[in-house]
Amino acid sequence: MNAEPSSLDGRARIHAALGDPARLAIVDALTLGDASPGEIAQTLGMPTNLVAHHVKVLTDAGLVIKGRSEGDRRRTYLRLRPETLAALATPRLGGVGRVVFVCTHNSARSQLAAALWKQRAHGDVASAGTKPARRVHPRAVAVAHRHDLDLDPTGTAHVADVVRRDDLVIAVCDNAHEELTGPLRPRLHWSVPDPVRVDTDEAFEAAYADLADRVDRLAPAIRPGGLR
Repeated sequence: MNAEPSSLDGRARIHAALGDPARLAIVDALTLGDASPGEIAQTLGMPTNLVAHHVKVLTDAGLVIKGRSEGDRRRTYLRLRPETLAALATPRLGGVGRVVFVCTHNSARSQLAAALWKQRAHGDVASAGTKPARRVHPRAVAVAHRHDLDLDPTGTAHVADVVRRDDLVIAVCDNAHEELTGPLRPRLHWSVPDPVRVDTDEAFEAAYADLADRVDRLAPAIRPGGLR
């Protein structure tokens, strides 16, 4: 059984795991977004078997957890555990114009993410979908109301009509991340479970909490003056 991250043994295990340059590079790659082991291997130019070894060390240290894709079920995505992030430096992102959150239907996760960014980061933001619905999901509207978010229940849009060249595109669902290519391909990926599949208030609150944590994590990484 792994030691708790806050214990001496847990902290020593985390520091030991981060002592390898390759593992530190993997953690840097996962700090602002999730990725599959294959994507990590491609990004870092590292053999997949070596990535698998390093991911196991990071997982055993409690730094990384794995989740199955809701799109292609054969894929696994890696994400950092929130309780360990406070000890990690946040990379800076330069050259960011507007932030655009994208999901499949633009009816829940992307809408909540954009509303959270507007509330907490006060930057230029938009949202869109690959197959936009006609309206925002009622439970997403209810969550937004409970948390004082500004959300237009009829304001859905297609990604091709929204994304501009200098946008920071963030996919907040696995399907959108896997479908979008070329100039529309997301720069960051947040593997947030689809609350519509469960369709309960609790699922939408969980999605809100996940997105809020990620927005708070990303906002300091945007260089001053980078957001218009």
